Amino acid sequence: MSSIKIGVVGLGYVGLPLASLFATKYPVVGFDTNLDRIKDLREGRDRTLEINAQTLKPVLKSTSDTKNGLFCSSSIEDLEDCNYFIITVPTPVDKNNRPNLSHLFNASETIGKVLKRNDVVIYESTVYPGVTEEECVPILEKNSNLKFNIDFFAGYSPERINPGDKQHTIEKILKVTSGSTPEIAKRIDQLYSSVIAAGTHLAPSIKVAEASKVIENSQRDINIAFVNELAKIFNLMNIDTHDVLTAASTKWNFMPFKPGLVGGHCIGVDPYYLAQRAQEFGYHPEIILAGRRLNDSMGNYIASEVIKLMAKKDIRIKGASILVLGITFKENCPDFRNTRVVDVINNLKEFGTLVTIYDPWANQKEVAKEYRLETCQKIPKMKFDAIILAVSHNEFSNLDLESFLNPKGVIYDVKGVLKKEIVNGRL
Repeated sequence: MSSIKIGVVGLGYVGLPLASLFATKYPVVGFDTNLDRIKDLREGRDRTLEINAQTLKPVLKSTSDTKNGLFCSSSIEDLEDCNYFIITVPTPVDKNNRPNLSHLFNASETIGKVLKRNDVVIYESTVYPGVTEEECVPILEKNSNLKFNIDFFAGYSPERINPGDKQHTIEKILKVTSGSTPEIAKRIDQLYSSVIAAGTHLAPSIKVAEASKVIENSQRDINIAFVNELAKIFNLMNIDTHDVLTAASTKWNFMPFKPGLVGGHCIGVDPYYLAQRAQEFGYHPEIILAGRRLNDSMGNYIASEVIKLMAKKDIRIKGASILVLGITFKENCPDFRNTRVVDVINNLKEFGTLVTIYDPWANQKEVAKEYRLETCQKIPKMKFDAIILAVSHNEFSNLDLESFLNPKGVIYDVKGVLKKEIVNGRL
């Protein structure tokens, strides 16, 4: 494997950790069209905070040569002498929750322009079964004038990056691999095995590997939807949901899912990819879509619960000041893609409340650009009528929330991590 040179297309939460890992053993070109991103990475800065400077800087190199290490570039010419290409671009949904594969198709066009005989293209982006061979490969063929499985080959190895997780890092997570021919599948598996300490699982086909990824997060989505529904039921009964889950968890085979907002680039998106494909085959996936509907309703539910608690305390709703703690989709991570905290905020604003958002992790300019919402890096010196813990960042655990609250104020705990005696409501 000494002749391998890898091009990683897309240097986000998935691509950068993968490129950095491969760069410890192979020459790697990390390609991204975001010029600011390339500039930051060349200087050893990762805004996603997935790779720290101590890990990134030792593998960085300033030229696209054959030495092991990572060269970051936005120039397609630097990909020309790579013979393995790994595509790690986002695969979101549109405003109607339909799969948006434009990034994937654009990346395929880019690779097609530099594809050579015997090259291998591996996709890691989450897709529904069939995308790699039926939609991406034709783009590669068109742009390269090469024939699939004769002149070039393909594979699929679903990403399993968990943003913000410093324990389950990429090399510690078992990797599913696959290839377009038995020989290529083995080569791809060997490539990943050379850097993934946790090992690999070679799937029998690309479609199986694609399907395995999309059901991983669909399963989690459905399970969280179940406990979210339980939370709604138990709240009506005045029963603490977390106490119920703690008691039920004493059984050895009970799965300890917790209620909450379901966002991010995977769990809140992947089920729609599977549902879309199922419908193309004439099947309506009732459970999958029901779980999505329920989870997508939680922002409105939380906002309504907070308003009810405020009304019970005779707090004037219109013009009331509400502090929302956190806007990222998960704790201790700057990633706010598809965060469902915005649903809570927007619903609160519909009641005429004045919402202040405090998140020390989120980039203020990027949040403003994406959601047109103003965030702050420090809590204003004022008293609030309600405080909502939406994300359990470590920085929030030491806050004296009652000191920011008006005498009749309400504290609502979305994450179920605050002391019960200080909260007025929680999922």
